[in-house]
Amino acid sequence: MKILILGGIKSGKSAFALKLASQFSEPRIFLATAQAFDEEMAKKIERHRRERGHAWHTIEAPIELPEALKEISSGGVVLIDCLTVWLGNLFYHQKDVDFYVEALVKNIESFSFPLVIVSNEVGLAPVPADKETRKFAETLGLLNQKIARLCNHTYFMIAGKALIAK
Repeated sequence: MKILILGGIKSGKSAFALKLASQFSEPRIFLATAQAFDEEMAKKIERHRRERGHAWHTIEAPIELPEALKEISSGGVVLIDCLTVWLGNLFYHQKDVDFYVEALVKNIESFSFPLVIVSNEVGLAPVPADKETRKFAETLGLLNQKIARLCNHTYFMIAGKALIAK
């Protein structure tokens, strides 16, 4: 079972993903992609840790998400939160985005345990004025399409409410 949860900022993606993933048996593994580049992000990461509680084993994977997913060999459920932040990290650290995206898609395709994936839908906003932001938005949109094709279910979050997209 593979589930993709899309939505905008503060649409309720992470809370819905935790609720959904908690319905699966343990172990519960949380693949965290965020890096604390500033105090605001550090506080957000800490708040998310508290919300998850002790029922989740967290693996930090801000860059090496494909490898972290590949190394998971136990049953239960895995929650990736989120692809948007991970992709932003790749851009920030000037990694080979195509290589990492291809590796992630391949590892998601072959993953055999329940998997819940969170990502932002940025395609509803105006077209960004600068080239780098356009490239990021387009890359994320294409990544979301690839992941959605691999998933059994896709949800779109609006104002804390889940709409079934697939």
